[in-house]
Amino acid sequence: MSAPQSVEKTRTTAPFSESPASLEMKRPKNDSKHAEQEHGFEWVELLRIAFVAFAAGAVWFRVWEPFPHISVVGIAAALIGGYPIFKEAFENIVERTMTMELSMTIALLSALAIGEFFTALVITGFVLAAEVLEGLTVGRGRRAIQDLLDFLPRTVSVRRNNEAIEIPAESLRLSETVIVKPGGRIPVDGVVLSGRSFVEQAAITGEAMPVEKLAGDPVYAGTINQSGALELRADKLGRDTTFGKIIDAVERAEKSRAPIQKTADRLAGYLVYFALGAAVLTFIITHNVRSTISVVIVAGACGIAAGTPLAILGAIGRAAHKGAIIKGGLYLEALAEVDTVLLDKTGTLTFGTPQIRNVVSADGFTERQIIAAAAIAERKSEHPLAKAIIARAGELAIPVVEPDQFAYTPGKGVSADYRGEEIIVGNRTLLMERGVKSILPVNGHGAGGVSEAYVARAGQWLGTIRIADVLRPEAKSAVAAMRDMGLKTVLLSGDAQEVTTLVGRDLGVDEAVGELLPDQKARWVGELREKHRKVAMVGDGINDAPALVEANVGIAMGSGTDVARESADVILIGSDLSKLVETLRIARRCRGIIMQNFVGTLVVDSIGVGMASFGLLNPLLAAFIHVTSELAFILNSTRLLPRSSEIRQ
Repeated sequence: MSAPQSVEKTRTTAPFSESPASLEMKRPKNDSKHAEQEHGFEWVELLRIAFVAFAAGAVWFRVWEPFPHISVVGIAAALIGGYPIFKEAFENIVERTMTMELSMTIALLSALAIGEFFTALVITGFVLAAEVLEGLTVGRGRRAIQDLLDFLPRTVSVRRNNEAIEIPAESLRLSETVIVKPGGRIPVDGVVLSGRSFVEQAAITGEAMPVEKLAGDPVYAGTINQSGALELRADKLGRDTTFGKIIDAVERAEKSRAPIQKTADRLAGYLVYFALGAAVLTFIITHNVRSTISVVIVAGACGIAAGTPLAILGAIGRAAHKGAIIKGGLYLEALAEVDTVLLDKTGTLTFGTPQIRNVVSADGFTERQIIAAAAIAERKSEHPLAKAIIARAGELAIPVVEPDQFAYTPGKGVSADYRGEEIIVGNRTLLMERGVKSILPVNGHGAGGVSEAYVARAGQWLGTIRIADVLRPEAKSAVAAMRDMGLKTVLLSGDAQEVTTLVGRDLGVDEAVGELLPDQKARWVGELREKHRKVAMVGDGINDAPALVEANVGIAMGSGTDVARESADVILIGSDLSKLVETLRIARRCRGIIMQNFVGTLVVDSIGVGMASFGLLNPLLAAFIHVTSELAFILNSTRLLPRSSEIRQ
């Protein structure tokens, strides 16, 4: 009933154990064989339990008792039925470890020695049944993670020799043309070659609405093609896909051990020593063998030893299904202890791509005229504001033409000549220097993080385009939720202090600090940790990597840079901050469940040992209390496992 053995029994073959060139997340070809073996193993255990139960009935009714004081049926059934328990106990002795199997073996042999044959068989049946139920429960946790693999098809349709054929997914090669029909899941990361459709890619990018895909657009493995047929070029397979990396990260996390799990294992060992010591003391004082055996039987730490890794497994699996990859139990535990959350601004709380907030027109000019003129001037510019203007021209179906001449004035703006007319897009100072008059100031440059691009054509002011980096829609509610959880929230940004303060005020954070370089952000984290704060840093860019590494828990946005994702301990798929809030709740809930198991086990064992020492528990009742409490704590841990409905979603 010790956790490590039970967990290993239900461990399945890792789906990433094959060549990186293949679709490694696909199940092995001999999956059905593995399934049959697992099924057969369960049947053997069930038959063993049935055999012990039948033998117990035979002993109770004295069906065949050739010797007056020795039950041949009882001894034989106890030895045969208890073989798995004795085997693990022997292995524990060889490894010099103290586990519940060893204490149960002592109890069983003691019961047989004093002629409690029926009691020995009932204890054996209880322990075997608990082992099976524990294995099935942990197996459910493993399957909850393995069910992520169901997001990919087993076969794919490819075009070879101008003919569409169906092949096993593991036979797919790089650069092949993959055909995905409406309703099908996309098996690779690649680029659309032909076709037009809408793809639901929330599992990868977090986007709530389906995204239209045309020739040249990227697609991701695990997403769903909704409407039209698509032909794709396979650029990444298996482990190399975005989805593959998600599965890989979850598997590595699932195999890691948190410090609290090591504490649970130590506590389980101490409880076994406590039970044996109490049993010896009971025998010395009372000389009652039945009470002594009851003491050994009633004390159990299986609820801690098995429940702790199961809770961690369930939390990591649930977080993965909710859209956050926790890279290990160590970081899950650290996440539960966080009391301060530091938030980068650009790309984390905002989209990181400037967008046009509104257009202020001068008398007689329309938005189309202003955008059309600005798009010509910004056609050759690489500035982020230029990209926002070009994007708006596309939305308005305004053709963007090349200017005849182009010039850039650092810190002021751009100018261009088109068909003999000068077009200027920049700050108010640049337009005034070029002789443009009657320019009315809007709201002051940079107010609220908004930049104003003044537009003039042929010496006349047309209007002003107000551009800003847009806050993520869930950012404000996410910050509010974190504050409701008692967390201190701090906004860190390299932007101007005025802008950072205004954004922080809009979000409702406790503190907003601007004008920080990457090393200064890391220093900020270090100073908080020196004050014994448990810090989580959330960021998305290369400049956030030092702070992510310095924090107790580094959290990277899924849309961020590779450097940020590699430096982080938790990755938010799709960059949805509401997933961060949910992950923090899951981590806290996991810690709460583990502590419930800790306290519950100590209380049950203390009361049980006390009652058994005073002769208030016989071995049968002691076994019942032991197994019932163990299963109660294990089932308590299963509350974190993702439900079937959540997995399907």
